[in-house]
Amino acid sequence: MPPPPSRHDFRRIFATELVNSGLPIHIGAALLGHLNVQTTRGYVAVFNEDVVRHYVAFLDQRRQLRPADEYRDATPAEWDEFDEHFDKRKVELGTCGRPYGTPCQHEHACVRCPMLHVNPKMLGRLDELETDLVARRQRAELEGWTGEAEGIDLTLTFLRSKREDARAKTPNAASDARPPGSLSNDCRTPPAARRTPSDPHSVAGQQPDRAAGRRSTAAGA
Repeated sequence: MPPPPSRHDFRRIFATELVNSGLPIHIGAALLGHLNVQTTRGYVAVFNEDVVRHYVAFLDQRRQLRPADEYRDATPAEWDEFDEHFDKRKVELGTCGRPYGTPCQHEHACVRCPMLHVNPKMLGRLDELETDLVARRQRAELEGWTGEAEGIDLTLTFLRSKREDARAKTPNAASDARPPGSLSNDCRTPPAARRTPSDPHSVAGQQPDRAAGRRSTAAGA
């Protein structure tokens, strides 16, 4: 048998009914005697259907304040443009997070762009880019290209920062990330070296047999 409801249960039901009926939460806080609105927020139960209902009602209210011709169905060309925007946000190292309707602000220098979200699978590619940039930095220093070296230093700073952020968000990604076409350590290891000592056909398993054969040969001599 469930326990009888407490006084706080009734207060929570009351707060939920007030807010979900449209009463501003700060007014509900005053009625409940709460000095902090966050306390009232903890009393209110939020249901998904209430979120949708209130948001739709808000949109209807806002649209009544705007000219009717501002709200119309999108044309096929507009939908194509909208989809194209998100297709263009897919770049080699991950995804560009720039908002819809805004152009690239960094001339497609993605490594420097704060909008770039690095795909953890491309951490190996960042290592390749770093190696190339370091080599270019050394060449610039030898040739006396001070401006070029300064620009490369800035790019390296952004690259390393993004790599650390990506590794921090996905701790296991660094060990799993390899550039396309690279082989794992297991793939580079000869099959014989991957056999376990318990395998009678392994190299380790054959060593005692060969040693015994040598001993028997010596005894026969």
